Amino acid sequence: MTFRAMKAVLLACAGVGALIAATADANAGGFAVREQSAWGQGTSYAGVAAGGSLSAMFWNPATMTQMPGIQSESVVSLILPYAANSPTAGSLVGAPGFGGTGNTAETAIVPGSYFSYQINPSLWVGMSVNAPFGLSVSFPSMWAGRDYAAGESHLRSYNATPSVAYRINDWISVGAGVQIQYADASLQRGVSAAGLGEIATISGNGWGYGFTAGVTLTPTPTTTIGLGYRSMIDQKIDGNLMAGGGAITLTSPASTTINLPDTVSFGLRQRISPQWTLLGTVEWTNWSRIGTSNVSGPPLPAAALTLPFQYKDGWLFSAGAEYMWDPQWTLRAGVGFEKSPITDDVRIPLLPDNDRYWASVGATYKVTNKLSIDAAYSHVFVKSTPINITAASGNPWWPTSFGIDYIGTVDSHIDILSVGLKYRWDNPEPPPPTKSALYHK
Repeated sequence: MTFRAMKAVLLACAGVGALIAATADANAGGFAVREQSAWGQGTSYAGVAAGGSLSAMFWNPATMTQMPGIQSESVVSLILPYAANSPTAGSLVGAPGFGGTGNTAETAIVPGSYFSYQINPSLWVGMSVNAPFGLSVSFPSMWAGRDYAAGESHLRSYNATPSVAYRINDWISVGAGVQIQYADASLQRGVSAAGLGEIATISGNGWGYGFTAGVTLTPTPTTTIGLGYRSMIDQKIDGNLMAGGGAITLTSPASTTINLPDTVSFGLRQRISPQWTLLGTVEWTNWSRIGTSNVSGPPLPAAALTLPFQYKDGWLFSAGAEYMWDPQWTLRAGVGFEKSPITDDVRIPLLPDNDRYWASVGATYKVTNKLSIDAAYSHVFVKSTPINITAASGNPWWPTSFGIDYIGTVDSHIDILSVGLKYRWDNPEPPPPTKSALYHK
C-alpha cells in the first residue's frame, strides 16, 4: 500500500476516532444498532447487501468491488428514542415508586467509517469501524421498578473489521473480513438470593472475535443480488459484581459471556430505467442463541447471577426506491417491518423492544466527482408494548424473593437523523471518448 493510500486510511477513520466514546443506543431487534449507513437508512436499509455505496460492506464485504480506486465513507447518526412506562392495575400502582416514568431512553450518537483500496482490477482491501451493539437507559431514582426489573445500564461495542474482496469475473464477486470487537458494559438488576438486598451491578469490559463473508451476483447489467453474513460473537465481559442493600454489601470479581447473534442479509437492486432503481432486503438475525448468560463471581450465590435474555430470532423486511433527479441529486425512500426477537414472556423495562415499522427518506448530493454527501431521516413506529413481570407469567427476570409483580405498558417511538460523507482519494479515470469526440479529433 502506498503512502498516499495509508494517509487516506488515517483521514477516513479520523471521524470515528473523535466519536469513539459516543453512546450507542439499541435501535434494531434486541440491542443491535442498525444505524451504520446514512445512504442505507434512506431506504430503511432496503437492498444494502447488494451494494450501491461503500458502507454496504458492513452487511456484505463483497460489495467493495463496486468501488473503484481509493474511497472512504464516514457516517454519524443521531438517535432520538422515546420509551415511557405506565403501570396498570394489579401492579401495586398505589405504592410509593410504582407510578409511571417519563422517557427512560437516552439520546445517542453512533459513528461509522469505511475505507477501500483497489490493489488491481480484481482485488480490494478495506477496513470498517462500527458500533454494532449498544444500549443506554436511565430510570428515575425513586422508581421501584429499577430495584428489581431494570436499573441504569449501558452497553457499548466497537468493531474493527479488516476485509478483502475479489472480483472473479464481471458477474460474481466474493469477500470476507475479520471482526475484532471491544465491549464495555454495566448492568443493574434485582437479585433473588436472600441476604443480598435488592440490587446487583455487574460492570466490566472485554473482547470478542468473529468474521464476515459475502457474495454479489450481477446476472444482468441492471440487476445486482447480494448475500452477506456477519458471524456470531461470544462477547466476554470481565469486571466486578457488587450486590448491596440492607445490612450486606458484597463485591467480587466477576465475568460473563454474552452470546451475540449471527446475521444473514439478502439484498436486491433492480434498475428499471435510467432514473429509477427498486430495492429490497430480507434479513435474519439469530438472537435465539443468546439464551441465558451466567455470571461467575464467588462468593455470591449463582442463583442471583443470571441474565435470562431468552430471545427469539429477529427478522427485517424492507422495500424502497432510488430516483436520480439529475447528475447531482439522488433521492430515495423506503419502508420496513422488523420482527422483534423480544417476546411478551421475557420483556422488561430495561429493553422494551417490540415489532417496529420503519418509514425513511434520504438523498445524496454529488458535490464534485470525488465528494458526495448523504442525508437521511427515519421515524420508527414501535408496537404498543406490554410488560408482565410476575410469577404467574413465568417471566425469568421476576425476582422471586421479593414477591413483587410489575404489569404495565411502554409507549415507544424513535427518530433518527444521519449524515454521511463520501470521498474518492485518487483521480477517477476519464470516461472513454465517444465516436463523435474521436471524429472531431
